[in-house]
Amino acid sequence: MALSDRLLAAWYAGHPALALLRPLECLYRRVVEGKRARFLAGQGEIYKAPIPVIVVGNITVGGTGKTPLILWMIEHCRSRGLRVGVVSRGYGATPPSLPWRVTAEQSAAQAGDEPLLIVQRTGVPLMIDPDRSRAVRALLDSEPLDLILSDDGLQHYRLARDLELVLIDAARGLGNRRCLPAGPLREPVERLNSVDALLYNGASADRDDGYAFQLKPAALVNLRSGAREPVEFFAPGQAVHAVAGIGNPQRFFNTLEGLHWRPVAHAFADHAAYSAQTLTFTPSLPVVMTEKDAVKCRPFAADDWWYLAVDAVPSAAFVSWFDSQLSRLLP
Repeated sequence: MALSDRLLAAWYAGHPALALLRPLECLYRRVVEGKRARFLAGQGEIYKAPIPVIVVGNITVGGTGKTPLILWMIEHCRSRGLRVGVVSRGYGATPPSLPWRVTAEQSAAQAGDEPLLIVQRTGVPLMIDPDRSRAVRALLDSEPLDLILSDDGLQHYRLARDLELVLIDAARGLGNRRCLPAGPLREPVERLNSVDALLYNGASADRDDGYAFQLKPAALVNLRSGAREPVEFFAPGQAVHAVAGIGNPQRFFNTLEGLHWRPVAHAFADHAAYSAQTLTFTPSLPVVMTEKDAVKCRPFAADDWWYLAVDAVPSAAFVSWFDSQLSRLLP
């Protein structure tokens, strides 16, 4: 097990050795709290866009389902006649220049896996840049928009925001509720008191402090042919090689088990790079991966490689709340 995996397990399961990291945690907290205090005081270079900006982020290390929720938000806003754009850091991307407009025919290496997934699924105008303020400016220079969604960026305080949504894995929660490196939190837990809404990925019902949303398997899509099949395409008991290079691979494996398949789990690091050799497994079985992994594997995919498309399904209460916020921001 890699050191990062051991540390992640300790954050969520507990380990006495984490106490040794408390001094570093104190230094980390001081830095992030100072950064937010300067933002609240209006100090430094803070860009305020002429249209509303909604940040979809988290305070924990690891995946919480931001991309599926952003896909839902794009389509929901479009159904109201809104012109939506997205900005992203573009983790792992190597574009020729920054900011960079992502288009569907680009490679994941150039555009980043999550931005490319979003553009290929929706065709939304999307700009990547670690400086999200610069990405917003570039996007507005190129497109007439009504609303911008920031994929992550909760801690990017150079960009002013009109709404903050924070996603939490309902099963894992906040771990030991301590900040890096003694725990999984990017900011102290008290930060949640200042955000506009909490959403719990995997929760079966709304909670007192937040809304539920779930990821619903929508279809099996063949990487080579693009054929889209219902999730019943594989019979119950079908064994598959399950590939997941996401923040929480176990969530994907649990989803496949929920479909009554028998996944042979192959967990990779978040944003992992793949090759045909990397994904050559024995025995010979169909390979099922996440859509985020699929955007990197299409160029060398075999005939029996599939990805599981999932859709975010937020609670009715969240949909109603979100609509009220859109009406407030865009009367």
